[in-house]
Amino acid sequence: MIKSNITILGCNSSLPTNNYYPTSQILYMRENYFLIDCGEGTQVQLIKSKIKINKINNIFISHLHGDHYYGIMGILATYQLLGRKNPLNIYTPNGLNKIIYENFKWSKSNITYKLNFIILNSKKFKKIFDNDTVKIYIIPLKHKIYTNGFLFKEKKRLKNLNINNVKKIKEIKISDYLNIKKGKDFIKKNGQIIPNSYLTFKPKKPLSYAFCTDTSYSPEITKYLNKVDLLYHESTYLHNFNNTAKFRGHSTTIQAANIAKLSNVKKLLLGHYSCRYRNIKELEKEAQKIFPNTEASKNLKTYYI
Repeated sequence: MIKSNITILGCNSSLPTNNYYPTSQILYMRENYFLIDCGEGTQVQLIKSKIKINKINNIFISHLHGDHYYGIMGILATYQLLGRKNPLNIYTPNGLNKIIYENFKWSKSNITYKLNFIILNSKKFKKIFDNDTVKIYIIPLKHKIYTNGFLFKEKKRLKNLNINNVKKIKEIKISDYLNIKKGKDFIKKNGQIIPNSYLTFKPKKPLSYAFCTDTSYSPEITKYLNKVDLLYHESTYLHNFNNTAKFRGHSTTIQAANIAKLSNVKKLLLGHYSCRYRNIKELEKEAQKIFPNTEASKNLKTYYI
C-alpha cells in the first residue's frame, strides 16, 4: 500500500529559475491523484516525476495569478493528444473557465473529453470535495486577489483483519470480511458472538495535508490547520523583508513557522520562494528557529505524510 505523499513539481514564486519552477504539486492520497496549482512547466515536471498524467482527474487552482495556472493549457492539449475520455474536474476561482475557452476559440481547438469547472467563490472554510476516501476543504487566504488554500483529509479507514484469529473461526467466509472490517461482531450459528476486537486490528489514523499559498500572515487560519500532519505554507521572503511581504500579500519564513507552531502541525514544508534567494537553506534555518520540524521543499522531491 502506497502511503499518502506530496510530490513538489514547482516551489518558486512568480519568476522561474534554473533550479525552481513556479507553484505546482501532486498529492497522492488513498488512490487519488490531485494536481494542486499548475504553474508554467508543470507538464515537463510531471514527465520528470514519472507520474502518469492520466491518473489526474481533479485539479485545484488556488488563485488566478499566472504563476499558479499558466501550465494548464499544455496539460489540456496533451490530454487531447492522448485521447483522454474521462471527465476532468477543475476547482478554480471564477475566470479560468473563460480564459481556457477563449484559448480554445482562438486556437480553433476542440477537446473530446468533458471539462467540469467547479467555481470557488466562498470566503469561508467550506467542503468542496467528498468521495469514499477523501474530503477536501477550501481555506480562505489573504492575498491581493481572491485566493484559497486547500485542506485534504483522509476519511476513517476500515479496520484491518486479524487473519490468524479469523481463520480460527471456521464459519467465517470471505463474504463476511467486509462487515467485520466495518466493525461488526460475528455471530456463529449457535448464537455465540465473536467480538470484533478479536477479529480485527485498529486501522491507521487518517492523515491530513494542507496547502497555503499565496497569503499574508493570517493567524485566523490556524483553527482549520489544527494538528495537520503536513503543512505546505508559503515563505516568499526571509523575515527582514517583512514589510515587503505584507505589501505584496505574502509571508515570511518566521510567519510560516508561527502558523505551524500555533496550529500544532507535525511538519512544515516551505515554498513559493522569491527568486532573490539562491540558497533556500537560509530560509529553512530561519524558520527552524521557531518551528524545528521545518524543511524547505525542493523540486521533484516526494514527501510522505
